[in-house]
Amino acid sequence: MKSAANVDQICPCGTGARYRACCGRWHDGPQRLAAPDAPALMRSRYSAYVLGRRDYLLDTWHPATRPASLEPDPPALKWLGLEIKDARAIDARHATVEFVARSRLAARGQRLHEISRFEAVDGRWYYVDGTFPAHG
Repeated sequence: MKSAANVDQICPCGTGARYRACCGRWHDGPQRLAAPDAPALMRSRYSAYVLGRRDYLLDTWHPATRPASLEPDPPALKWLGLEIKDARAIDARHATVEFVARSRLAARGQRLHEISRFEAVDGRWYYVDGTFPAHG
């Protein structure tokens, strides 16, 4: 696991807010796992990847599709940013979020473009799965 976030640092998800007031509140404390909607959960999951919070990633993964475990990122991987391209509520319990996450490993830039599906179960949002658009 990577080192813990400084609660006063700018949040990795790109909102410009302090970690404590942004994704940090969903990662730890009384609001843990309580992201209010799919875009907030998407941002908090990106921040969890940046910070090596595999516990949070697994806890926010839908039980029907959750892997048994997650391997840590390679030590040299550097996350560079998140862009939310689109977020759509399908109904009160289902939503999609299209995003691009950029990273660098071994001096090579990488880009993950995904349309993620989310579902709310008993008022709590979970990541279900994602598809990769053929273009862009």
